[in-house]
Amino acid sequence: MSFEKQFSPTDEELQDTGPPTPVEPGKHKVKWYRSTTYNALVLGLCNFLAPGIWTAMNSLGGGGSESPYLVDAANALTFGLMVVSCFFGSILVRWVGIKWTLIIGTIGYAPYAAGLYTHNRFGTDWLVLFGAALCGLSAGVFWMAESAIALSYPEPGNQGKFLGLWLSFRVGGQILGGAINLGLNVDRSTAGSVSYSVFAVFIALQALGPAAGLLLNEPGRVQRTDGQTVTLRIAHDPWFEIKAMVRLFFTKTFLLILPLIAQATYTEAVMFTYLDLWFSVRVRALASFLSGCLALVLGNVLGAFLDSKRFGLQARSRGAFFVVLGLQGGWWAWATVVTTGYRDSWTEAIDWMDEGFARGFVLYMVWVVGFQLNYLFLYFVVGNLATDEEEVVRVSGLLRGVESAVQAVSYGLSSVGIMASVGGTYINFGLWGISLLPAWLVIRQFGVSLEDQKLARDYGRAEE
Repeated sequence: MSFEKQFSPTDEELQDTGPPTPVEPGKHKVKWYRSTTYNALVLGLCNFLAPGIWTAMNSLGGGGSESPYLVDAANALTFGLMVVSCFFGSILVRWVGIKWTLIIGTIGYAPYAAGLYTHNRFGTDWLVLFGAALCGLSAGVFWMAESAIALSYPEPGNQGKFLGLWLSFRVGGQILGGAINLGLNVDRSTAGSVSYSVFAVFIALQALGPAAGLLLNEPGRVQRTDGQTVTLRIAHDPWFEIKAMVRLFFTKTFLLILPLIAQATYTEAVMFTYLDLWFSVRVRALASFLSGCLALVLGNVLGAFLDSKRFGLQARSRGAFFVVLGLQGGWWAWATVVTTGYRDSWTEAIDWMDEGFARGFVLYMVWVVGFQLNYLFLYFVVGNLATDEEEVVRVSGLLRGVESAVQAVSYGLSSVGIMASVGGTYINFGLWGISLLPAWLVIRQFGVSLEDQKLARDYGRAEE
């Protein structure tokens, strides 16, 4: 069954053969350690220990360094390599299964943290780049695997909650990093690098990632409350998978959501570089902590709404589209004004005691919240596109590959002076505007009956 077919059914498919027999959720008893909630917690723990701690380090601004440029270049290398490892991730799933693919994906994160430690303590640059390369090779595999699990394990009525819980652990790393850094640097009202003691904690936590992955259930051992079996595997040879991935990428529907993916993921480098470039060490720590708390709460609110049984799929998807993307537009307009003002006056090391502090600080807070909401909504959209278990793995690989490519460009450009100060904001504002119409063409089909699709198609033929 093809990715494109969901949005362009044939006349034969539109002939009603009777509604499928519904499976009533909650009627099947499950063991806690086999449940989808348990697996969401384990997946979240893996996310916390790997990309969550990575986010914690980068949410300190420039990886906690005095200048963001080397770290932005290293992150560009990481995401560039992730494009490759994401694309070939489905082949690894075929060889070792989804669980061990996830475990393998956690291995490369600790060397990156070690590189930041030596850079902040001894001024060593090469290990930052070497650690970034190792991180990129494993992180792409991890990203692909965790997104495939997040999209295929939960019951349809629990997908939003599953996604919210999973992504809560991601910002949990940011909250932890901000709390540790704030405690160590609360008296530092100047610019500079954060205490290198922070990174010793991060290295230890990331080294626990593979052990956490061992707690995950294999797909066949997961028990869902709707009684359905989780199947998540790749049965075809590597060459077949490569061709299938290429075909999937060039389907109309995936091409239409490319700008939506780009505007959602380009933001990360922009907001982290902004924090490091303009604010003092203790403000960076406070912003990392508070924004993570807000993102955690509001992300789960959105997840609960996306699962709400009070509204149909059409209302939920369209409502989330207008709210999430509408807020993004307002925040980018605000960001354009703020960053342009900072660039013109070249204000540095803004502290919470300084006049005008709130304007720039609150902008960062809503940026992080918007990133979380955007990300969760993006996965909700993708979760409504894949039509079988193999396609879930492929679309997850493509999604994470595109994310990585966008972030490689974003971090690469953010390592250049003018792009770090204002250029990233302008580009991201433009990407947001470009994404609206293509995304709407896909999202407006959610919850629309096959009969309505046939009427719309026949009407289009008549117009021709």
